[in-house]
Amino acid sequence: MPKFAANISLLFAELPYLDRFQAAADAGFKAVEILFPYELAAKETQRALLASGLDLVLINAPPPNYTGGDPGYAAIPGGEARFQSDIHRVLRYAEVLRPELIHIMSGYSAGPDAFDCMVRNLQWAADHAPQQQFTIEPLNPVSQPDYFLNDYNLALEVLDRVDRPNVGLQYDSFHAHMIHGDALSVWEKFYPNVVHAQIGAAPDRSEPGRGSTDFTHLFNAMKASGYSGWVSAEYTPSTPRTVQSLGWM
Repeated sequence: MPKFAANISLLFAELPYLDRFQAAADAGFKAVEILFPYELAAKETQRALLASGLDLVLINAPPPNYTGGDPGYAAIPGGEARFQSDIHRVLRYAEVLRPELIHIMSGYSAGPDAFDCMVRNLQWAADHAPQQQFTIEPLNPVSQPDYFLNDYNLALEVLDRVDRPNVGLQYDSFHAHMIHGDALSVWEKFYPNVVHAQIGAAPDRSEPGRGSTDFTHLFNAMKASGYSGWVSAEYTPSTPRTVQSLGWM
């Protein structure tokens, strides 16, 4: 059986942020991921993790840009100084929270200069924090128009060029289906590079059991592939309370 984690930025959103940790533990999850844990001091999130007995699987980088402007990031030519500054800030949170993974977002750009920029930035991050595992994740163009990393084949090209052991692929069944039309076939092609997996139904990003993905087959394929990492529930529940959406688990 997969190791299931809860993305508490989306799950248990009917509760205040700090209450979501214990709710996830009570529902049977052993770990959580948090998209952007930067609203509160890291110590507050750390206390909630310790009190609930949960591991922290993943956080996203960069922190929100409170000064306005595009969210930017790794594939933005000319933005290297900001990239390094934001990575420093994320790593300060990571020193306290100890996430297994940090997902580095590409930002919104296109072309060979963006590709080269992302490669350089990922190499810098990997070399700057060799003890930290980083991920990159393709996001679909319906949900994220103009996002640079919008295809699993492109992600593999980036990883091949980066060539660092602590940078790997993040798989998401919702985005995989929306990009390539079949989440299962994407898993079967790219799983050797996957270090973290997320699940959600397509096309509405609700809980497994809805939409067109056969999650029984997907979970069986994960098991058959030997994948031993976390599988994080990253979806928007179709039910008023998150626990009502957990029949799939």
